[in-house]
Amino acid sequence: MPVTSEATTTWNGSLMEGSGNVAFSSSNLGTFPINWKARSEGSDTTTTPEELIAAAHSSCFSMALSNALADNGTPPERVNTTASVTFKPGVGITGSHLNVNASVPGLTPEKFQEIAEGAKTGCPVSQALASIDITLEATLA
Repeated sequence: MPVTSEATTTWNGSLMEGSGNVAFSSSNLGTFPINWKARSEGSDTTTTPEELIAAAHSSCFSMALSNALADNGTPPERVNTTASVTFKPGVGITGSHLNVNASVPGLTPEKFQEIAEGAKTGCPVSQALASIDITLEATLA
């Protein structure tokens, strides 16, 4: 049975001077501010579409990796993934870099790298982002 997830954005004004808010249907955390300045210059206080994509990519990859490791007979104790999504104004989203560190007893670094590469390819968000460069840095704790 398919599951549909939703987020709603309200935008006011033009691209350069305007701003908005995004809210998630699954959350009572309120709204998150968005604007062009944060997207094009970076911000520690305002989210961006790329930060939201990074959240989706890091969480999807972590789940895919955890599942692949369990299927290998070596379930992880912990998987910690950061996704860094790059946006270039005038060009668009150019890449996502996955940096994962995991604690997996009984697994060699070489086998971990192999399984992590498979999870990168198999992750549904990676598949949705197939038009951009996706790189992976995978290390065992």
